[in-house]
Amino acid sequence: MKIAIIGTGNVGAALGALWSKHGHEIFYGMRDPKKGPPQPGALHGTTAEASAFGDVILLATPWDSTPDAIAQLGDVSGKILIDATNPLAKDLTSLTIGRTDSAGETIARLAPGARVVKCFNTLGASNFSTPAFRDQLATMFLCGNDPEAKDIVSKLAEDLGFDVLDAGPITQARVLEPLALLWISLAYKVGLGPGIAFKVMRR
Repeated sequence: MKIAIIGTGNVGAALGALWSKHGHEIFYGMRDPKKGPPQPGALHGTTAEASAFGDVILLATPWDSTPDAIAQLGDVSGKILIDATNPLAKDLTSLTIGRTDSAGETIARLAPGARVVKCFNTLGASNFSTPAFRDQLATMFLCGNDPEAKDIVSKLAEDLGFDVLDAGPITQARVLEPLALLWISLAYKVGLGPGIAFKVMRR
């Protein structure tokens, strides 16, 4: 599958490297392509070039720069847009959007015609390569309004070894984004460290 990665920080770089190992074609969209991609030799270019390349687009940008990144994508009608963002305040203690709206819903409005799926936002990037915790697989939540798009994103998460749980429509981003805030708080304020994840237990 052709996947465009928009945002080359921890999340974008980790997922791009892992998906590449699973045989997917990766193209990094960058504000300054001259800096080079996080994977030496990987395809890279402008955000618009990445968008044109990808059947799937991963949006892994800081929230403040997300609207501008979406504007640079161009026409994304029919494309799957994975939203891995979180609308975090700069001090990481709160969300700038919540309760009656979400980053996921905002992105869907900013990218009309895209098939938006919220995913990969509820735990730190260091866990993407090691989703197994003893004898349990970490739960990877996703939500969105397009069943086919969710199936494709589920497979991309399963490729990495996650136990994927469909949380429902895109409005469920309103509860998944606070879950990311809880992860940050437990990892860094409570002191559990980044090697933690959430697990839904089933009887």
